[in-house]
Formats: sequence, structure tokens, C-alpha cells
Amino acid sequence: FRQPESLPEQQRVPFRLARLRSASVEVCTNPVAIGYTLITGIIFSAFLGYLSSSQQLFQQQYGLGNQFPLYFALLASAIGLSSFINGRIVMRTGMHQPTLIALIALTLLSILFYCVSVASHGHPPLWLLTAYFIAAFACIGILFGNLNALAMQPLGHIAGIGASVIGSLSTLISVPCGIFIARSYNGTVLPLVGGFAVCAGLALMLMLSIERIARVNVN
Repeated sequence: FRQPESLPEQQRVPFRLARLRSASVEVCTNPVAIGYTLITGIIFSAFLGYLSSSQQLFQQQYGLGNQFPLYFALLASAIGLSSFINGRIVMRTGMHQPTLIALIALTLLSILFYCVSVASHGHPPLWLLTAYFIAAFACIGILFGNLNALAMQPLGHIAGIGASVIGSLSTLISVPCGIFIARSYNGTVLPLVGGFAVCAGLALMLMLSIERIARVNVN
């Protein structure tokens, strides 16, 4: 009643505690794997902050009431559409280039919109906020599609356990950070947009560092 194992018998790895421990150590000591795991957790932190505070933001601050689900769905569709487009792009360019471009764009967009939000006392026009979130979530859709795959690249020989460790570590990072961003909501968009800017900037610096380390190791 279960799907048969696809690996040849001689390549199958027994599920043992020692094997799980060694795989966890390998993930944490591989600069590419742990680096992209950290980036995944950091980016998801900002998104969790949005998920937790979006109802307050749209219903209370902007008074959308029953229209909130429509705005929420509109913004979510930006992630789905960009993920679909990303699937076509990576077949031509690979994952690194669109990921780097998306991180740069998300960082610059968030910094720029934070400045706009400060100038409007934390309450920019709804149309401008919506445009920012659509652009930001388009970047996030590309990142969600690529970051896990980039973290898994050096872990093909322990793919199953490696994916579990990466998922666990990124969640441990994103949940407390996302809660912090959401709880910082003060009736303005500043904490949320600032959280996006800080998280995107940190993720960008990490990716540049990872790429530098990878080039040194290759040479």
C-alpha cells in the first residue's frame, strides 16, 4: 500500500539516529546549504510578519472591512504568477541569476517604500501600498521557488534528510522573527515595510557572501 523505493538497493540509506545526526551536521557545516537555509528563514520571516498583521493593516488601518479577502487574494496571486514565470526562467538562466535579481529588487523596493511611508507618516495611499506589495510578492514568489533548491544543491546524496533539516532550521528562524515583526505593528505600515527591508537586505548580503565562498572553494 505504499510507493516503492525508487533508489537501487545498494544506494539506499537506512534510517538511523546516527545517520540523522551526521546529515544534520553536514547541512550545518556546508556553507552553501546552511547559507541558503538562513536566507530562506529570513525571507519567510518577513512574509510571516505580513500574514500575521495583514488583517489589522487592511481592515483597521485602511478600513477595508469585508473587502480584505479580495485584497489578500490579489496580493497572493502575485506570488503564484511569479512562481509560474520563475519556472520558465530557471530553465534558461539557472536559479542564481533570478534569485539575486529578486533579492536586489526586493531590497531596493522596500527601502524606497519605507522612505515614502515615513514621508506619509506611516499611512501611504492604499493604491501605492497595494502596488508595493504586488511587486514585493512577485520577488518573493521567485525566491520561494529557488531558495530551497539552492540549499539542496550540495545535498543530493542525503536529499530526504537534508530537506527535513533545511525545513526545520528555516522554520526555527522564521517563526520567532515573523512574530516579532507582526507584534511590532503600531497602526502604521512602518514596522512591516521596515521588516521587509531589513530581511531582504540581510538575505542579499548573505547570498553575496555565499557566492564569494563558493567561488573561492571552486578555485
